[in-house]
Amino acid sequence: MNNSILSSASPRRSFWRRPLGIFALLLIILAILAGVYLRPLISYLLTPNQYAKVVSIERQPNYRDPKAMAAAWSLPVARTYRRLPYEFQGNQSFCGPTSLANVMHSLGNTSSQRAVIAGSRYDPWFGVLPGGMNLDELADLTRQRTRAQVIVVRDPTLAGFRSYMRMANDPAHRIIANFHRGPLFGRGGGHFSPILGYLADRDLILVGDVNAKYQPFLVSSERLWRAIDTPDSATGKDRGLLVVNLGAP
Repeated sequence: MNNSILSSASPRRSFWRRPLGIFALLLIILAILAGVYLRPLISYLLTPNQYAKVVSIERQPNYRDPKAMAAAWSLPVARTYRRLPYEFQGNQSFCGPTSLANVMHSLGNTSSQRAVIAGSRYDPWFGVLPGGMNLDELADLTRQRTRAQVIVVRDPTLAGFRSYMRMANDPAHRIIANFHRGPLFGRGGGHFSPILGYLADRDLILVGDVNAKYQPFLVSSERLWRAIDTPDSATGKDRGLLVVNLGAP
């Protein structure tokens, strides 16, 4: 009789154990995902701002000078970025894919920031890229999507950097800059945005900022050069430029 009671009770205990086990497993998975997705944010919030004393370029008269902006937007490559509405990142981690999407728009391809990353090994599960993308990852994705030659440039001299900026006016090239906002604005973190053009006579670069809070702006080459000459804590490598050579075989 006792055996009968134990036998009939066992399935009930098994029934209750199974949901509890599944629930515990879900909690573990959520904890792991929270750690992966929140770690970059927590690290960013806890890191002291070493650029707090930097005077923002927003105070510079050329930052959005109407005449200079009009001249920059009339440059040959800058005009191609107006073929389609300029796209801004959907969340803080998507500056890389959004920069690539705008480059593709300038080439007549309508792929959105979500489309350029969909199906790639960088495609995030929950629509957010933990820590964003680094320079080498975006270079790899750009090669996949454009089938063009993509060169990663790190540690250029100021003279070399200006040469690349002049290249940004050549329709056979597109350039994406990976910079730290700190040396420019005195705040913020790592970021990607396309270089739309270069006013060589005024040494001003038109940066197509993909963050809607900033939008396209003008900055001196030396200031942007200092912003790319910063280390990416995720890789230990310096930030830099992606040079997309559309004319390469």
